[in-house]
Amino acid sequence: MLSRGVLYVHSAPLAVVPHVEWAVARVLGSPVRLQWANQPADRGSGRTYRTECSWTGRPGTAAEFVTALRNWPMLRFEVTEEPSPGHDGERYMYVPGRGVFRAAMSVTGDLMLTEDQVRSVLTTVRGAEAMVHALERLLGTAWDDELEPYRQAGEGAPATYLTQVS
Repeated sequence: MLSRGVLYVHSAPLAVVPHVEWAVARVLGSPVRLQWANQPADRGSGRTYRTECSWTGRPGTAAEFVTALRNWPMLRFEVTEEPSPGHDGERYMYVPGRGVFRAAMSVTGDLMLTEDQVRSVLTTVRGAEAMVHALERLLGTAWDDELEPYRQAGEGAPATYLTQVS
């Protein structure tokens, strides 16, 4: 049984690019060569690069990518994994200084909140403004807000297609 997803590295310094490729290769079990492009959204912090790749692998591969890539705290990246039989989809985002955000993802790409998450907000949060902040945390709004300029700057960039070795 295979799952599919997409890895977006929105921002990586040139010195880290080979390390990202090696990390992706370790997860997939085969050498990879990603297509990198300049990341124009990253002004002021030196020149950085972006890449994206669609991948096929066993369920849980997205989490393996996150574990491998969060070793470089200067990266900005996100990984999605589509639902597969017996497994929910997942979406991960990583932003320097914020760390990792993870949420379950539906077949349409929407984030899913669990009953326990909603009940926790309803029983512990008082006031409309606090409710909004709690729901924004559950939806990863701060991560989305920080990544959006990098996503827009990457539109039309080349993509690579990778398959995990069994």
